[in-house]
Amino acid sequence: MQEVKIEITEINPVELFGINNDKLKLIKTYFPNLKITARGNTLFVSGESEILDSFERKIEQLTQYINKYGALSENNIDNVMIEDPIELLSGDGSEILVHGVGGMKIKAKSFNQRKLVEAVNSKDMVFAVGPAGTGKTYTAVACAVRALKNKQVRRIILTRPAVEAGENLGFLPGDMKEKLDPYMMPLYDALRDMIPPEKLLQFLELGVIEIAPLAFMRGRTLDKAFVILDEAQNATVNQMKMFLTRMGMSANFIITGDISQIDLPKKQQSGLTYALDRLSHIEEIGIVRLNKNDVIRHKLVKKIIDAFEKEEKEEKNEKLNK
Repeated sequence: MQEVKIEITEINPVELFGINNDKLKLIKTYFPNLKITARGNTLFVSGESEILDSFERKIEQLTQYINKYGALSENNIDNVMIEDPIELLSGDGSEILVHGVGGMKIKAKSFNQRKLVEAVNSKDMVFAVGPAGTGKTYTAVACAVRALKNKQVRRIILTRPAVEAGENLGFLPGDMKEKLDPYMMPLYDALRDMIPPEKLLQFLELGVIEIAPLAFMRGRTLDKAFVILDEAQNATVNQMKMFLTRMGMSANFIITGDISQIDLPKKQQSGLTYALDRLSHIEEIGIVRLNKNDVIRHKLVKKIIDAFEKEEKEEKNEKLNK
């Protein structure tokens, strides 16, 4: 049994420990065999030497993270504890993507969100796959708005398969915009964070930003545009092929989806899973897989994902054992 004293001098200790030591309590869960006490800006830690060495490295990495990004969330702590720290603290995916409404600084907030930004920076087509709350759509929209503001593209096109209405929107009341809005609301929500209301309305009226169901992409060539297919797990194989082949010159495509939430009929294969299986070998296409450690919503979301994953694994094991 050894004891070490770690002084936190490069940052405000509150950023690392949290108010009422909330963040330190989370850090402690990763080192249950250590006795960890905070007094002022000093940590007193006792335990086995190998575990102490690991703890000191992680504290140094968390300190570097705070110095680099200016803040530390519980999700960030999870990422630092789980991921490769060298990879985690490298790359340029942490830059401000967009200065949003009210001066909001919008940037990638997790390890895989930064990987997504880096993939978009280097590849024209990127698949972003992961569960709810991992920031797939939000990060993709931020990349699109950045490209538009930097005049890298002339327009943004956002599309989703309106699977709940079977892509047959005619029976719904109202004009086309009113029919589509319920399905496109997550895209509107992201845009409202990033573009002032008057400007956003102007962009929508002029067609600089277009939000349309996937069925409306048929027969088009999408050139000099940043195009996002959201909820792609609900696109059929034919729809996915149709969409991917719409790619014109000077275009960026991001395809986002959650393969655990496929709403298609059971006998119909998801175009997203089909595309991932058949396009993964193409070097020019980026594939980023986000996971529960990228969840930036309420901390309960991560626990909910854990519970569902556990149930799904148990159901699969029961089927295999029958």
